[in-house]
Amino acid sequence: MKKILLSTLVIAVLFSCDQKESKAETKKEPIVEAETEQKAEDDFEYEVDRFADIRILKYKINGFDKLTLNQKKLAYYLTQAGLSGRDIIYDQNYRHNLEIRNAIDAIVASYEGESTGEWEKFMQYAKQVWFANGIHHHYSKDKFVPEFSQSYFQTLLADAKAELSARAMEVMFDPTIDAKGVNLDTKKGLLRGSANNFYGEGVTEDMLEEYYKKIKIKNDKKPISYGLNSKMVLNGYGEIEEVPWVVSGLYGEALSKVVLWLEKAITVAENDAQKEALQLLVKYYKTGDLRDWDDYSVAWVQATEGDIDYINGFIEVYGDSKGYRGTYESIVQMKDFDASERMKVLENNVQWFEDNSSIMDDHKKKNVKGVTYKVVNVLGEAGDASPSTPIGVNLPNADWIRAEYGSKSVSLGNIVEAYANASGGSMIDEFANDEEEAERAKKYGNLSSKLHTALHEVVGHASGQLNPGVGTPKETLKSYASTLEEARADLVSLYYIMDEKLVDLGLAESTEVGKAAYDNYIRNGLMTQLQRLKVGDNIEQTHMRNRQLVSSWVFEKGMSDTVIEKVKRDGKTYYNIRDYEALNGLFGDLLKEIQRIKSEGDYKAGKKLVEDYGVKVDQKIHEEVLARVKPLNIPPYSGFVNPVLVPEMDDENNIIDVKVEYVSSFKEQMMSYANNFSYLRR
Repeated sequence: MKKILLSTLVIAVLFSCDQKESKAETKKEPIVEAETEQKAEDDFEYEVDRFADIRILKYKINGFDKLTLNQKKLAYYLTQAGLSGRDIIYDQNYRHNLEIRNAIDAIVASYEGESTGEWEKFMQYAKQVWFANGIHHHYSKDKFVPEFSQSYFQTLLADAKAELSARAMEVMFDPTIDAKGVNLDTKKGLLRGSANNFYGEGVTEDMLEEYYKKIKIKNDKKPISYGLNSKMVLNGYGEIEEVPWVVSGLYGEALSKVVLWLEKAITVAENDAQKEALQLLVKYYKTGDLRDWDDYSVAWVQATEGDIDYINGFIEVYGDSKGYRGTYESIVQMKDFDASERMKVLENNVQWFEDNSSIMDDHKKKNVKGVTYKVVNVLGEAGDASPSTPIGVNLPNADWIRAEYGSKSVSLGNIVEAYANASGGSMIDEFANDEEEAERAKKYGNLSSKLHTALHEVVGHASGQLNPGVGTPKETLKSYASTLEEARADLVSLYYIMDEKLVDLGLAESTEVGKAAYDNYIRNGLMTQLQRLKVGDNIEQTHMRNRQLVSSWVFEKGMSDTVIEKVKRDGKTYYNIRDYEALNGLFGDLLKEIQRIKSEGDYKAGKKLVEDYGVKVDQKIHEEVLARVKPLNIPPYSGFVNPVLVPEMDDENNIIDVKVEYVSSFKEQMMSYANNFSYLRR
């Protein structure tokens, strides 16, 4: 998936690689919700819980009561479908996750003892597992090490009359076993070093590459997404084969429930196009045929009418170090009518952005097709999208579908709103180089975030094309493909966010909005995102690599021209952009090179860029960042509990209305899910 994640590192003005917002005045109505005044009066309690390095928030659904009954039913059925597959992501992430989680759930459900120090340590571990959909951190992919003793855990198991296998117990408490959920360090072996459950015992990278080399159709202009919905194993003869995730096979118990709810959704689809897409999704889950997935993706991307939309399937490939297998996820959403209408201007001008890009003419699309962009209110999330959620999504992934039929881009408006309203502390005041930079961030940071995300999703992921005969990026660029794609989309956004075209379109008040985006991007890429790492670690997470790659490259190239200077003051480090126009040119240069790498499939150059600029960490800067953020008490990660859509029934068990209820306890929601959506037992 082309996905944007929120970084909460400078949450005072809501920055990530990803998204911001503010207000402006232009010739046209600016693209910004009137939230500033609303925030001050909003008594909605956004923060639900804090533990470890995480805080849990909740988000509001605005306008749900304005939907028709059938639209409410559709939303309800789709959220139930999404939640029905939640067990899948646990099993995909690690083969012992479900067994460990089920033991944790049983203990929490039955515990009647006092809240001792050991119990609090256990509950922190439980919440970490719930949040990460397993025992490896959702972001760093490092395994959690329990702070409570094994003997205490065994006592809890006995009291709950629960069981855990000896092997699962061992991996829980031994920090050296399966220590990394997803490993991107090629020296350790991409498959051998990853604990995820996509590959069976004995499967090697060479076997995988040879297998797909044999079955792929040469010069196929419409290649399927090989490996997207299967586990790769060695059969009884020692031969490699794929075991599909399908109703009649692996994960069938959960997928049959997903299909049950999708079939209910079909009965209340808003239009024929939406109905056809849902029918094709059901067919795909029943057959497991990736051609059916392509047919569905084409139908889904063309189903642009209607107020309710959704994402459901095996989509996100970041969890597989080889970039083949997709993790299960679901997002159900309703259109934010006012915001979407204002942002439609980007959708209407996407060809202008492509034509005026810094990339080589041969790499530009002559006719960018079918790009749609909407601001939406999330109604419910599940799988790899929950509790940690993106704030922007662009799909489908297949380049040939995007080129021929277009793509859908969405900004999750109420998620962004929740982040903004829940913000506390000031990373800006701590890390901005001077008062001018801080004031610019506070004035324009929110809007620059929105524009950055919109440009990243709508223009960035839709731009560029592969040279004829060049394989897909996961084939040519391999484990570096995702990092380079996210860097490319970021660079498209950064290249245009200072352009006067945005002022002319009514998207920005002035180029000061772009300057705020540049300040934030460099600050985050070179410093503040390091809050997420442990001392001594290199960067392995895709989006962090992308941000540091871009920031480090332009910093190095711009030093001779004093584009960006590194400032030391009172023992603290700051980065000061001295020439924004020159920096814009450097962003354009790097965009041109990364697009060339993607278009030509230049693995050697792509690897060098990522390894030279995106992986290694300045350890002195890292230690300094950790020391400076500690007093601010801002958790580096945030996630959400979902609102609950509750159907009201008549005497004949027909739905007569659907109401929204808000959950105020992370533990309460996780136990509710355990009771109602546990279909896979390990």
